[in-house]
Amino acid sequence: MKRTFFPAFFLAGALLVSACNQDKPAEVGTEGMNAAATAANDAAANPTVDNPNVASETEAPNPNAPVMTFTETEYNFGDIKPGDVVKHTFNFTNSGKSPLLIENATASCGCTTPNWTKDPIAPGAKGTIEVQFDSHGKSGLQNKQVAIRANTQPSITQIAIRANILPEGEAAK
Repeated sequence: MKRTFFPAFFLAGALLVSACNQDKPAEVGTEGMNAAATAANDAAANPTVDNPNVASETEAPNPNAPVMTFTETEYNFGDIKPGDVVKHTFNFTNSGKSPLLIENATASCGCTTPNWTKDPIAPGAKGTIEVQFDSHGKSGLQNKQVAIRANTQPSITQIAIRANILPEGEAAK
């Protein structure tokens, strides 16, 4: 039984390998193998990413685009007690030449909630983004980011809040 099983198994494996190689075009010689390796390396070294939020190298920036100019892009609440809910309002001006429209504002954590001016902001007009931070279940130093997507160039603007949540029972300074 062993004598017939081994040759049959070997024959089946040989047929399987030869059948798989029939679909591939044969590349002959070292040049064919090197060309395939070079093409694979070029694709890995220079990947093409289609990102609509990034201007291409040939695309000129829009000189009439709206511009968000913040009075501050970071705010530090300092020491706060555990469970405190704190808010800060970031003020900005549209220093561009066309109306600014904020599409969305998202926080890096569910404990941080942004609320923003929903109406278009005319050139020279002011807008606000209020950021609320809920410290329930948090401790120590906290750094939270808010990404604002608008019709600006670049389309994403970042603002940040910071807080130090004191240990339970310790008073804020």
